[in-house]
Amino acid sequence: MSFRLSQRDKDIIGFINQFRAVDRDSLVELFFKQLKSPVNACNSVMVRLYRLGLIERTQQYSPTVYLPVDAKIKKNSQKILHFLSILDIYKQMCSYSMPKQVIVEDKPTGRKGGIEPDLFCIFKGSPFWIEIQRSQYSEQKMQAKINLYEEFFFSDEWKALHWQPEDRAAIFPSVILITPVRYAVSSEHIRLIQVASIYELMEKYKNAGKQQRERGPRVASSSNGIKINLT
Repeated sequence: MSFRLSQRDKDIIGFINQFRAVDRDSLVELFFKQLKSPVNACNSVMVRLYRLGLIERTQQYSPTVYLPVDAKIKKNSQKILHFLSILDIYKQMCSYSMPKQVIVEDKPTGRKGGIEPDLFCIFKGSPFWIEIQRSQYSEQKMQAKINLYEEFFFSDEWKALHWQPEDRAAIFPSVILITPVRYAVSSEHIRLIQVASIYELMEKYKNAGKQQRERGPRVASSSNGIKINLT
């Protein structure tokens, strides 16, 4: 069968491969919202790509969730909800600024037992590793997770990651914990931010920015000199 894919078709397939599970409404929001009938247009495109065998889908959810053709997760797996949570955080960031260098389920150490953030990205000029906690952990388990980040910090391996700037000193990303629960975890070496959503994060920095402007130029920095500018 011969067929020609549009650039949008290719972008949608690539996006599904990147995020592993993408619901129909998110596709509408990200790829079709400028059209007169965005839902109908999206449905038509996704049916065509599915029939061409270029994507998979599961109708265990409503609206339909689309998966890569080589997806290694079952169509009724709870892992799908995990990927949809990552996608939701990405969309929240997009409502402020398009994230760059996005990596879903980043494995920066390249080995088992190291840090495995749900998402890495450069957002509004600053690098972040994002942990999304859909279930409640013990504080000991959360602190153990933070300790792994500290171990990686002291390894200096992060300085060679491909997204590091070439024209200035390497930057260790801030770690955002997306959680409705506040954990009594801490680090003297890496910047930790606990928020329930990106919306809360941006509101927090917006308010901090207002206060800082009253005192002079604003830069938020961590104990190891990481600068964050979310305004």
